[in-house]
Amino acid sequence: METEPYPWEHEGVRIVGERLTVAGRDAEALAREHGTPLYLVDVTSVVDQACALRDALGRAGLRPRVRLALKAQRAPDVLAALRGIAPAGSPEAVGVDVCSPGELLHALDNGFVADEISYTGTNLSERDLDVIVPTGVHVNVDLITQLERYGRRRPGSAVGLRLNPRAGVMRGHDESLYSGRGPTKFGIYEEDLGRAVTVARRHGLVVDTAHVHLANAILDEELPAYDAALARVARMTERLLEAGCPLVEVNVGGGLGTPLLPGERALDLDAWAGILARHFGGFGLDVGVEPGEFLANLSAVLLAEVVTVEERLGATFVGLDVGWNVMNDPFIYKRPVDVVVASRARAPRHRVVTLAGNINEGDDLFGRDLPFADVREGEIVAFASTGGYTAGMWTDHCMRPRARVLYFRERI
Repeated sequence: METEPYPWEHEGVRIVGERLTVAGRDAEALAREHGTPLYLVDVTSVVDQACALRDALGRAGLRPRVRLALKAQRAPDVLAALRGIAPAGSPEAVGVDVCSPGELLHALDNGFVADEISYTGTNLSERDLDVIVPTGVHVNVDLITQLERYGRRRPGSAVGLRLNPRAGVMRGHDESLYSGRGPTKFGIYEEDLGRAVTVARRHGLVVDTAHVHLANAILDEELPAYDAALARVARMTERLLEAGCPLVEVNVGGGLGTPLLPGERALDLDAWAGILARHFGGFGLDVGVEPGEFLANLSAVLLAEVVTVEERLGATFVGLDVGWNVMNDPFIYKRPVDVVVASRARAPRHRVVTLAGNINEGDDLFGRDLPFADVREGEIVAFASTGGYTAGMWTDHCMRPRARVLYFRERI
């Protein structure tokens, strides 16, 4: 009987027989050759995801502007592949969303032109603006005090307003950042729109973009809540238009998820794009999207060696030669993990284990009570779907080194 694929499998990351492969290459063999911890990245899948997103928006009758959230994946190999989708500055080109001066300069160094870069940061300092202003990139401002500062430094320029609709959705959680229960650090509330427009006009700023970020890792189950949140954004967008703001783009940010655990399915892009078309299609604006996870996650796996298998007070601990310094996404974003044995990737998961890292902190645990295959010390395991918010977020805590990363531009 044919085994059902894992939700994270695709042409570039798949299991052949029992063995995990990335871009057609055997994962365990690469770990033995290059050592662990080791990320393997199928670059083609990032391009495929970007094109799928762009095409879905086009089928919905929208004019898409797709950008990669650079904080999710900033590797030059990946950026070069995205840069190659279409000529610089063309409507089909995939740009980048940046949130710091360092990211901005990195994007420019990797071939992106100013018109393809959207800067949405928070708490901009004068030093930040010393870098940002000379580049001429478009900035979305998320606080009225920041709008004052930006207006003084760049009067008469175009600017976007990051909006806070007091609504949003996050897969598996109801956190205050997205629930709207209390004030957050991001975005201009509807009650303050008039004040923001007044400040912009005082400095001659042209408000040309309504920007928002209101989702995190959503799949089909979250689309109804996403729909409701976007209704608020559409109302705020209409208010800006009524106030005389010459908008050219509504940018809905990112927050699109990818499937990881059993039972999860890929986001229905046509259903998602249909929601955007219903709310924003009548405005005649470009529709910008800035995903990180959706574009990058499925592209990679993280390989680690099992260095410990031990029973401790009735619990099975599986210890790895990797810790939160190498992959802190599960700790910062509270994401679950799915881990397979690279040479026996479809092995039944009969055991329940605590998966521990090698950092000298008690909570360096990737999970408790995880269903796991029988595993032996010395075997290579793979964390699935680790292409975004991972390798670029490493720390040198405990002076543990970063993981090596292999990027594959072609599949074999």
